Amino acid sequence: MEGETEKNRKDDKHPPSYSLEWSLWQLLDSILPTGGFAHSFGLEAAIQARLVNDPEDLHTFVIQVLQNTGSLLLPFVYATTITPDIKTWHKLDKMLDATLTNEVARKASTTQGSALLRIAAAVFTELPSLKTMREQSLGGAISLHHAPIFGLVCGLLGLSPDISQRAYLFITLRDVISAATRLNLIGPQAGAVMQHAVGSTAEKVLMTWKDRDVEDACQTMPLIDAVQGCHGYLFSRMFCS
Repeated sequence: MEGETEKNRKDDKHPPSYSLEWSLWQLLDSILPTGGFAHSFGLEAAIQARLVNDPEDLHTFVIQVLQNTGSLLLPFVYATTITPDIKTWHKLDKMLDATLTNEVARKASTTQGSALLRIAAAVFTELPSLKTMREQSLGGAISLHHAPIFGLVCGLLGLSPDISQRAYLFITLRDVISAATRLNLIGPQAGAVMQHAVGSTAEKVLMTWKDRDVEDACQTMPLIDAVQGCHGYLFSRMFCS
């Protein structure tokens, strides 16, 4: 099967006039139904725990989520971007499953990862190896975590590690602020202003944590992780995590 996957990878190609930027923009487009907007990254639980009460608290929370994403998940995005093959992906998926410390984050990761792989295989038909790897992985011991799959898709598309890691931070930032607007913590315009303002901090997070080995993956903001783990105990909730 690995030989077949390798053959498909060699056949993966875009039309000569096709710019990779079109694929990148579609991968980052909120219309791509990967389920990211069903999750708040622990923000809903943080609001009910009174850790986030206003836009100023939200600004701090967003930066802390980006820090955790950079330190824990970017190494997995990077590793599968530079080596987008089924063996590496499966190995990293199992490592991340053992690394995530709470069931809420683990379930959110696998739900979004499964959706991303399904949609990417259907959309990027010029990548036959993506469909083949998905078919070989369904029903097995693979959890389908989001970060390794995102890197896998980026790597197969031919995107650079810098772009894939920056893109992963962007969708994290986008989804947290989107959750904040639906929780009425901030308005849409103020949310857009905050997203732009946090961009420079997100770039610093990228410079700090990019191109790290998965052995260096860690939690830098454990309180955020602990609060997210309490999401399932909320009496009423809008989001899945």
